[in-house]
Amino acid sequence: MSGAGHHLGLLLLAEAVLCAAATRFQDVLSHGSTSPVTSYKKLQGWSSDQNKWNEKLYPFWEEGNPRWKDCWKGGRVTAKMDSDSPALVGSNVTFVVTLQFPKCQTEDNDGNIVYSRNCTRDPPASMDQQAYVYNWTEWIDNCGWENCTSNHSHNVFPDGRPFPHHPGWRRRNFVYVFHTFGQYYQTTGRSSAKFSVNTANITLGEHGMAVSIYRRGHSGFVPIARAKTVYSVTDKIPVSVTMSQKHDRNISDSIFIKDSPITFDVKIHDPSYYLNNSAISYKWNFGDGSGLFVASGSSTSHTYTLQGNFTLNLTVQAIIPVPCKPVTPTAPPPTSAVTTGQSSDSDSSPTVESVEDNPDGGCHIYRNGYYGSSIDVVEGILEVNIIQMTSIQMTESQAENSLVDFVVTCQGSLPTDVCTVVSDPTCQVSKSMVCDPIVVTDECLLTIRRAFEEPGTYCINITLGDDTSQALASALISVNGGTSSGTTEGVFIFLGLLAVFATIGAFFLYKRYKQYKPIERSAEQTEKQEGFTAYFSTFKAIFFPNSTERNPLLKSKPGIV
Repeated sequence: MSGAGHHLGLLLLAEAVLCAAATRFQDVLSHGSTSPVTSYKKLQGWSSDQNKWNEKLYPFWEEGNPRWKDCWKGGRVTAKMDSDSPALVGSNVTFVVTLQFPKCQTEDNDGNIVYSRNCTRDPPASMDQQAYVYNWTEWIDNCGWENCTSNHSHNVFPDGRPFPHHPGWRRRNFVYVFHTFGQYYQTTGRSSAKFSVNTANITLGEHGMAVSIYRRGHSGFVPIARAKTVYSVTDKIPVSVTMSQKHDRNISDSIFIKDSPITFDVKIHDPSYYLNNSAISYKWNFGDGSGLFVASGSSTSHTYTLQGNFTLNLTVQAIIPVPCKPVTPTAPPPTSAVTTGQSSDSDSSPTVESVEDNPDGGCHIYRNGYYGSSIDVVEGILEVNIIQMTSIQMTESQAENSLVDFVVTCQGSLPTDVCTVVSDPTCQVSKSMVCDPIVVTDECLLTIRRAFEEPGTYCINITLGDDTSQALASALISVNGGTSSGTTEGVFIFLGLLAVFATIGAFFLYKRYKQYKPIERSAEQTEKQEGFTAYFSTFKAIFFPNSTERNPLLKSKPGIV
């Protein structure tokens, strides 16, 4: 009996040693590094990385192993993994993994990897031939899977669970094993995989997500790539604000114009639509002493009437409906999850606040998001007016060109550059364009002389700008060819003065000899001009330069630009 007991003890010891030496998911997916066993809140659909890993069917190679170079025909496969974090706690965070094959290799509709005919140096002699890198379809069809002796070994994940038999599962030739928070998730896929994780049981902060990808082989699965990414979970609503202004020259410099409305558009990062059924409010403090402003919409506008530096603050609050917890308190569990030293206010479990007097008897949780920015408000050009247009008498030697003087004024700051754009009567096709620096020291009044090579009807816009702003005026004119006398002969005004040109969105004029790109405008107030009849209408004027005159702005006469 003592001998039998001794033998049984040796068997038990050997079994214990084998179990201790068994490869676990943590050993494979942590890339050889180990960490203390920590208790985490379970993620739905995920398993503990303490489970055994079938290393015979899914071999594990260290990063320096030479077999990595030969595991894929034609070169090394790389994987790119991205996420849509930051994710508000309770919402879903989505991960996308994309395989990047060597040059000339693509995945066809059947999941096979083929060489591209137009990419290889030596294409097949017949167009019917294709150079398959991995013809899994042919292999699977010939084997039939049901008739294969190793059927059971090719239809399972590393932990032994069978592949899900969804439509097209036999064409999914890659196995993706994800690892985060001490747990793993496994799925099959083609050259890309996408999945989402609910963050309700994930602690706040940044976490790492790793993935190992395997391809089918005749006797098992072969590792081909790994990838990592960092994702974050927060209890603050991710918020961004886009600011725009009609006359602003550069929307990215946080410099805006006094006495002109600024539009604020709020974007909430919620790709999983977690806040779709929430009541959201926006509390604004523009920092200029105008007080607090609460809005229910994501877009608002504000006008600063003073120059200076101001601090903008926004608070976004969401009231999120959630299922009500039991009214009777329950005893705490004997053991609690280890939160790796995070404070109680960083726990992933949101605090549920019951609203007893709600008509629908529902419960809610409250989440806030914050945004702050410092902006500068300066004087800018607010309005440009064409107050006079005059044809210039020319000699017979100049008869091939018609000259027109445009007298222009502006309101606001003094301009430092002027641009003129001439287009067809529809104001859609640009014919010529020119920009020049100017020096205006006293008041904004200048004359711009413009040469027209051919008679006809033209749409012209004149833009005045400084470092931070610009505005324009437009007119539709008819120019007669040949010589003329008098100040208005040869110029017939069909469309006169337009009011301030409105710029919405990012727009850059040239900065001293840079290319000019004109912008849209909208009609506003109208005026009567002496010597001609003005007609007003709203139209778009987006100009794309296709020709530029060499010297359309003449400076031979004092006071003329």
